[in-house]
Amino acid sequence: MKELMIGLLLLGLACPAFAQNKAALDNQIRKLTSKFEALQAKPDKAIPAETLRKAQGIILLDRTKAGFIFAFQGGGGVALVREPKSGKWGPGAFVSATEASLGFQIGGQRSFVVILLMNTNATRMLTDSDIEFGGEASGTAGSSSGGVEGKVSTTERAILVYDDRNGLYGGAAIKGGSLTPGQDQNQTYYGQYVTMEDILFNKKVKQTDTVAALAEKINQYAKK
Repeated sequence: MKELMIGLLLLGLACPAFAQNKAALDNQIRKLTSKFEALQAKPDKAIPAETLRKAQGIILLDRTKAGFIFAFQGGGGVALVREPKSGKWGPGAFVSATEASLGFQIGGQRSFVVILLMNTNATRMLTDSDIEFGGEASGTAGSSSGGVEGKVSTTERAILVYDDRNGLYGGAAIKGGSLTPGQDQNQTYYGQYVTMEDILFNKKVKQTDTVAALAEKINQYAKK
């Protein structure tokens, strides 16, 4: 019974709040920006500037994995895509990530993940209703060859994944997860119903100040 209650408590901590307003979503983006800066401040974890310059899309994702009798993995984040002509980062679109599996895992792990989409075909995956990634981040994050390929398979590595893990987790390795559009979050953030395509490609919304600050940080580390 004690183990079950601990598992339920960890699950409750892992689940994001359902009710969010624009101020809370802005705060979420600020936290992701801070975690990105923290990642880039670590020489053995930082994404190379050249790789950031080449990226056509980026997803910053804060994941939580916790469990005792069962495992729960979930989280949320924001995605940005470069405008083809100007090369500037456009508005941000919220995404969600969830995965659940049975097992006897113990402990909890928070993981900040940066997913780089290296070409326009990869960025178009963000308009899918379910974006699947085929594996866990691997290799040295500080290397331009770090990360894993997603469902777009090319010799150029269309998708690169970097993470900065904290905490202790015991159990099976994390399997490939998936992302879905954060429809409710996007509607709340922009005050209207908009699709991922509307936000990222069709210029239906303007970039907010909070997303602009995130884009500026990405550009700063792309120049170093």
